[in-house]
Amino acid sequence: MTEPLRGWMIRTSLCAAVFSLLLPQLARAQSEADLKTFFEGKRVTVKLDMPGTSDGIDAHVAATPAIDLQDYVQDLNRYGAAIGAGESVTVTLVKTKRDLVEFQLNGGGFGTFGDDTSTTVYIPLVEKSHREKELEEKIDAEQNSRRRRELERDLDELRERRERENRSIMAERERASEIKRAHVAEQRSRGGSRFNLRYASSVPAGLGPGDLMAVLAEYVDFSGRPVDAPPVAVPVTAQTLVAPRKGLSRLEAERLYG
Repeated sequence: MTEPLRGWMIRTSLCAAVFSLLLPQLARAQSEADLKTFFEGKRVTVKLDMPGTSDGIDAHVAATPAIDLQDYVQDLNRYGAAIGAGESVTVTLVKTKRDLVEFQLNGGGFGTFGDDTSTTVYIPLVEKSHREKELEEKIDAEQNSRRRRELERDLDELRERRERENRSIMAERERASEIKRAHVAEQRSRGGSRFNLRYASSVPAGLGPGDLMAVLAEYVDFSGRPVDAPPVAVPVTAQTLVAPRKGLSRLEAERLYG
């Protein structure tokens, strides 16, 4: 085999190997582009309350049920509902990753854009002054009982003053935190939410709009029906997602658990 032919075969093999590695990424990029073109900007109606967080709702595509109801209810209790069952919303972003498709609604949820999710305000407390520390050292070293008592009175006054200031600071800290909690809750209520569609190994190559609608059909109405139109399915809310109870009818069980 001649050297030019050997070199050509090596280059061809390398190109084929690189292409095989890039092919899934190229397919995923094309799939994402198709999904974005089809869905983004469209109005859809959700069939369940959605928590006000960028964590959204995890839906494991191959699992039954796809959504862990316990986690779902905990998130609703913790974050509140940013989108109510039966509400019409805008698809603001569709993003594919290796084993995940993000389906973001009305902004994707509070925290998506680096929002400050903390609900506490830190105001530093007053620390011991140099004079306090100095008095403590003098008291330890003082042998005269009368002089020692005088130093202790001075120390007590300084300590009581510092503790009063710290009580005021803690009260102000709690007032400020209460205001911030209300602000964060208000921001969460209008920050949207999202579905995180999780696949066992990887997002299927060539995933199209129809495939995504089929996966989300239980939770999202894509028909474009007006908000006040009669719903096709009974909306799922935090109140309906409860444990089975005695006397639960077959119809109720089917609505709750499929």
